[in-house]
Amino acid sequence: MIKGFKDFIMRGNVIDLAVAVVIGAAFTAIVDTFVKGLINPLIGVIFQVGDLSGWVLPVPTLSGGVSNFEIGNIVGAIINFLAVAAIVYFVFVLPMNKFKERAAAKAGVAEEEEAKLPTEQELLVQIRDLLQERKDLDAK
Repeated sequence: MIKGFKDFIMRGNVIDLAVAVVIGAAFTAIVDTFVKGLINPLIGVIFQVGDLSGWVLPVPTLSGGVSNFEIGNIVGAIINFLAVAAIVYFVFVLPMNKFKERAAAKAGVAEEEEAKLPTEQELLVQIRDLLQERKDLDAK
């Protein structure tokens, strides 16, 4: 049981995943601070609310009270998500894809070679024909 756990932990992808989670949390904190400190006040100036957290839509309730919809917090969360997603894509995903393409080109793996492989339908036809031949041989 302990050996299995040790093997699980020592796999490279588990360690990489743990590092990614830690770096992702730190990166999210940086982007969150950037959005709250710079982007939200700029949008607040445009909508003349001072800060997005002050953008509240009061709605009267049936009992005579007021319920506040915090539109600014929702918009801030959406902006935060889009900022994180854009930065992750342009800083990590896009360069990694380019790196993989270059590595594949250097290794001599061409897309043309992949195109020469038979399709799934062609393979199924070949299997069917081989089975039919075998059935004919068994019948003789």
